[in-house]
Amino acid sequence: MQVDLLSPWWIRDVEIPTRLVLAPMAGVSVQAFRRQGRRFGAGLVCSEMVSCAGLQHGNERTLGYLRISSDERPLAVQIFGSEPGVMAEAASMVEDAGADLVDINFGCPVRKVTKTGAGATLLEDPERACAVVAAVTDAVSVPVTVKMRRGLANGSRSCLDLGPRLVDAGAESLTLHPRSAKQMYTGEADHSLTAELVEQVDVPVIASGDVTSRARAQAILATTGAAAVMVGRAAQGNPWALREIVEGDAGPPTREEVVAELILFMRETVRELGEHRSTGFLKKFYGWYLGRGRFPRPFKQELVQLETLDEVEARLLAAAPGAAEILAGLEADQPDGEDDVVLDLPISIYGGG
Repeated sequence: MQVDLLSPWWIRDVEIPTRLVLAPMAGVSVQAFRRQGRRFGAGLVCSEMVSCAGLQHGNERTLGYLRISSDERPLAVQIFGSEPGVMAEAASMVEDAGADLVDINFGCPVRKVTKTGAGATLLEDPERACAVVAAVTDAVSVPVTVKMRRGLANGSRSCLDLGPRLVDAGAESLTLHPRSAKQMYTGEADHSLTAELVEQVDVPVIASGDVTSRARAQAILATTGAAAVMVGRAAQGNPWALREIVEGDAGPPTREEVVAELILFMRETVRELGEHRSTGFLKKFYGWYLGRGRFPRPFKQELVQLETLDEVEARLLAAAPGAAEILAGLEADQPDGEDDVVLDLPISIYGGG
């Protein structure tokens, strides 16, 4: 039976208008990415990981600070750490900044995170994991959610032991990426575990992993009973994938549409991060947007070699002059950013979970 991906659902008292969630991805999920995701059909968007260690170590300054605006809502802000008290304090700050949900990362497999006892490590430390969730739940009035992997080792079923306990501790929704931390992003996500988790808990479960098309999303929802699917890497430089999943095949974007979206993304990122940080940050996006046969490889390599973003923009518009009109329309619809709140917590660039 097909699920209506445009139907709303709820995490406690937060209404989410579609069954598609845009994943939190470190070094990717800046405000421009989240806003774009909402425009293309994501019902819920998530920030990249916010390091709670920044509360204790004031000199920790990584990519930038989290900027939150009302037009992103509903918005989940993801925090990571292993100390219940510090996590609770961070969660309170996140709520004060306007987040609709506080998401806790129990899935990041990157060594810089796991060696601190945070991320996927907490899947094998259920007492501490539950203490973190309980502390965060007590500290905020908004719903608390958890994103996790199946476990640390290949074949682990830790998520099925821990999931119900996290719900008992206060989690209002669980996201499962059924790969092990050891797998990173290799192999396939085992969504039979997602189906088992759905049977064990009475809160919405979001299925993450290998959601790359509408057909795949429908199959996962139908076979697992999950409330929604989460899309991550498939949306990098490709927001049209979100539209295809939610609405059906709308056809590939034109070169002009690709260039317009990329330039808007560039300008919005500069507004958030500043010119200096944005110049290096944006380079990976050129390949993501212009790949998939949209532009020849030498063109992408040429952009990376340009010294300024103004030069990149000029070269893009020279390659697709019709993008200027599309871009003007997109910018006219952009919010002015006057209601943005800048959250004084450093964003992690360790890598996503």
